[in-house]
Amino acid sequence: MFMASSVSSSEESNWGKRVSEKVLSFYTSLPKKGKPQGREVTVLASFLLSSPSNDLKVVAMGTGTKCLGRSLLRTCGDVVHDSHAEVIARRALIRFFYTQIQHLTGSKHAPSNGGKRFKLDDGNSPFELDPGCLNKGKYSLKKDWKLHMYISQLPCGDASLSWQVSPLETAVLGESDSTSPLGNGLKQKGMVQRKPSRGDTTLLKRALYERMLPLSNELTSPFLVNQPIFHAAPVPPKDFQQSESAANTLTCGYSICWNECGLHDVIMGTTGRKQGTSAKGALYPSTQSSLCKKRLLEVFLSLGPENLIGSLPNGITYRELKDGAEEYHLASKIFKRKASFNKWFLKPLDCEAFPISE
Repeated sequence: MFMASSVSSSEESNWGKRVSEKVLSFYTSLPKKGKPQGREVTVLASFLLSSPSNDLKVVAMGTGTKCLGRSLLRTCGDVVHDSHAEVIARRALIRFFYTQIQHLTGSKHAPSNGGKRFKLDDGNSPFELDPGCLNKGKYSLKKDWKLHMYISQLPCGDASLSWQVSPLETAVLGESDSTSPLGNGLKQKGMVQRKPSRGDTTLLKRALYERMLPLSNELTSPFLVNQPIFHAAPVPPKDFQQSESAANTLTCGYSICWNECGLHDVIMGTTGRKQGTSAKGALYPSTQSSLCKKRLLEVFLSLGPENLIGSLPNGITYRELKDGAEEYHLASKIFKRKASFNKWFLKPLDCEAFPISE
């Protein structure tokens, strides 16, 4: 299944198949490292860009089904807490965006992408300085370029919720999962959570669009409620087919993270560090994934002036810096006070309280 922005009517009927083939073909071309073995299965998520001529290109990809238990969460931003495919693919996409901006700004003090260097085509960048925000240094997709997301199965959460029991009954809103850092015992009358992949596009549409419509008149620029178009893709290969019985499903413990700008890591989902990390060397910087908060922060800070870090208040934390993005902070507050979102579980505050260092 994937979601996309508008496409022409002549291509709409096979758009799902076309995107699926592009993603799966690319996945097949990747090395064996981090892929399911034997009876193992995983979830695959990917982001693609389409050009004005509707040429498709995979720009970010992630696999995985794991996340850390609460006891393993760390407060210094050096591990990836959530290694589900959608989260990994999104973070890989963010690094892709950062690398593109580094190239457009001519930044010479930027960290490399996972230890690799990648040459970008000067004349074919899909991004440009946003003409409406010239004084803020913001970038946007060029006209007629579009972003698409593919996922091999419906995600957990609201995309899998359905009114399947009597409103007078009570159903658990999710199965117990020892790997969930925010595992909850919440119950809600009339609602059940389907096993992932048993949902449908109607549920996904509700989770990603319809419940946000009431916010349309409250969000301020640059935020707005987008209406994606959803298409069903063909059934994926067996590596991505969950068994109807949980007892017969053996999930792969690794997460592949890749983007077009040179990133290619494999993360152990139960430790949040690079594959192959030993217990003795677990705290070395070399074990940190390019997608952990600490490494993403390094790249983000490199996009600003060379003296940016030196100009920040002493002891400022990751959370304080994030809250300093006023437009984002305001939009976040609007979301979290609405009924559809005010019961969301939040990560422990100390997980983002680590200081920014030079």
